[in-house]
Amino acid sequence: MTEIAVLETLDWEKFAAEYWDRRPVLIKSVGAPPFVESEVFRAAVAGSVPPGPYGMPPTAQFTVGRHQLTEPGRHFPQLDDVTFDGYHKRVAGLLDGERYALVMQGFHTFHHPQWARERAFYAGLWNEVGQPLQSAITALFHGTYEHSPVGVHRDRYATFMFALRGHKRMRFWPERPWTEEVTTVLDYRPYLAGSFTAEADPGDLLYWPSRYYHVGESGDDPDTATTSVNVGIPREVRQADFEIHDLLYDLTPDTLLTLAHDPGQLPAPTGHAPLTVPPEEAGTELPAVLPAALEQALAHFRTAADDTGAAWQVARRSLAHGTAGGFRPVPPPAGPRPPDGPGDGAVRAAEPVLWAEAGGRRFFAAAGHVAETPLPAADLSALLGVLNAGGTLTPRELPAGARSVLAALESFRALKHG
Repeated sequence: MTEIAVLETLDWEKFAAEYWDRRPVLIKSVGAPPFVESEVFRAAVAGSVPPGPYGMPPTAQFTVGRHQLTEPGRHFPQLDDVTFDGYHKRVAGLLDGERYALVMQGFHTFHHPQWARERAFYAGLWNEVGQPLQSAITALFHGTYEHSPVGVHRDRYATFMFALRGHKRMRFWPERPWTEEVTTVLDYRPYLAGSFTAEADPGDLLYWPSRYYHVGESGDDPDTATTSVNVGIPREVRQADFEIHDLLYDLTPDTLLTLAHDPGQLPAPTGHAPLTVPPEEAGTELPAVLPAALEQALAHFRTAADDTGAAWQVARRSLAHGTAGGFRPVPPPAGPRPPDGPGDGAVRAAEPVLWAEAGGRRFFAAAGHVAETPLPAADLSALLGVLNAGGTLTPRELPAGARSVLAALESFRALKHG
């Protein structure tokens, strides 16, 4: 049995020196919190929207007891619930008091104010240990479940759990408590003696390194729902694999946790391009050329890997990394861009704006979003130099190309007025 270390306040320098990648710690006061309940609820509603009339949200799951629902529909949060209290009351009525769990991945992508708050909070950690090249992940856990649906397991991520509502218990093992060649265990009662626990109340921040096996327990009262948000920092990753994947595909909430290919981002085959040959046409030797579909896919990857195409993609990805603050993919832009820029009043930067030139093209970025402009490098540098120095610009006094840059920055939520 190991006692959990407890800190009354958060000091990132002390945390990095004594706890980062070393041992769990419970922090009782974090100053400005990384999550606010009203924002978390709105993000949960946004993340519950399915991609189609019969589809499941790719980042959400809902379990009753140990059974995951394939069509949870009305069991997800809705705007009419207003709060987590309203949501729990409605769902508890649907389930006649059965225990349930709502788990939502890619959670920082669904609500811009929440994303901005989270990014600002963890900037203090990046100052001490460096910003990860692979994005951090964010997950919501809400419900009355006895233990988290996946059971006892180990992650590739160092984890920060922010307790938002209710009393949350995390149970830890410094090493794998079982000998079988399995990665998770649901019935962990035989291994309780070798575990230790941390009890988190609303406002507490609990950290544990990636090497610890763990399971979340929501408390002993089946009528009381707990809510927490976990942030995972990648510690054990195949970095080269993720970097290549990042060059080939735009990161989305449902590809954040996988290296699987995203067919939707590949060019569709042109014409009839079968991958198989009818048996009666198959010979004893391989043909000299690839099937058309594979040849088209190979051409796409060759284009992405040539010097110019790679330079463009590296520039775009570098700008996205540099402005997203460790949390990608970022929430979508704020609606369509105004055709003539962000109005007539003076504007100033609300976000740092970066730019780069690659292969004869110029890109600029803020808040994790990247756009391209035909403005000459000198003009773009001068325009963004004013913004980054804290100066103001009046769109109506600028040429059309500069107004287009400001319009894009407006949609990125990177400008403020006045």
